Amino acid sequence: MKALVTGGGGFLGRHLVAALLERGDRVVSYSRGRHREIEEKGATCAQGDLADRAALERACAGVDIVFHVAAKAGIWGDREEFRRTNVSGTRNVIDACIAARVGRLVFTSSPSVCFDGRDHVMAGNDLPYARRFLAEYPRTKAEAERMVLAANGRDGLATCALRPHLIVGPDDPHLLPRLIARARAGRLAIVGDGRNEVSLTWIGNAVEAHVAAADRLEKGAAHAGKAYFVAQTEPVVLWEWIGEVLERFGIARPTRRVPLAVAYSAGAAMEAWWRARNLSTEPPMTRFLALELARSHSYDLEPARRDFGYRERVPTREATERLLGAT
Repeated sequence: MKALVTGGGGFLGRHLVAALLERGDRVVSYSRGRHREIEEKGATCAQGDLADRAALERACAGVDIVFHVAAKAGIWGDREEFRRTNVSGTRNVIDACIAARVGRLVFTSSPSVCFDGRDHVMAGNDLPYARRFLAEYPRTKAEAERMVLAANGRDGLATCALRPHLIVGPDDPHLLPRLIARARAGRLAIVGDGRNEVSLTWIGNAVEAHVAAADRLEKGAAHAGKAYFVAQTEPVVLWEWIGEVLERFGIARPTRRVPLAVAYSAGAAMEAWWRARNLSTEPPMTRFLALELARSHSYDLEPARRDFGYRERVPTREATERLLGAT
């Protein structure tokens, strides 16, 4: 199989590239920069932007499957930049797949496309899209996911979307470093009652889900044209897990508590202040972040097991130990 991975130099992308190469697939990584570490593993690097449809079509030539992993993530930033990357970029990927007669497209989405501010406990695939979004990332990812699923069956293209939640791993450049930095700066407080349960996703399990979905994707497949949550089978109590992680780094567990209503109001005020002054930095709190920190987000994996054979390779406790042992 020949695969194209957009965002092949990112956290999930480079692990996916490595796994595909290890099993003998030919891989093209498409990203704006050149990544020698994946070239050395045997991948071909094609440099280009998601805005460049012609470059995408060239990269798709002779490809059997595209994994569209690249995205602009974050809880804050320029609206047009989110739209340009996540919406227009995804449209270009779909069009390039069709022009190059690629047969399969697996899109990396996010559970946040369904997050409506309420607790989601072991939520299944029937969870609807949110009607109101408090950040541009989930808004644009929801629009992109809808486009990918609507493209299923178009000119022979089979599509599906995966929604991994909070991917963690030893070389994660985002979640753990930001968590530790906030705690060391004394800017980490428990938002809400501290009992919310949250699903994590070990990086190897996220890769496994993408490969399993791709291998079984074809016209008429059970998962064609559908979206699936991907996470650990066993969720964690978020603030207990954060406390364990911090203690392993010699940092005290957070004890200060902030009611959700207070954090939400503070987030609204900070968003207004940042917008009024056109600040490019990220506010320390937003409404979306307050809800993410206080609400439960856990997901039912049975649809992914049933429809494309997903299997969790690394359970939650082992994943936590691997994470802490490697950092």
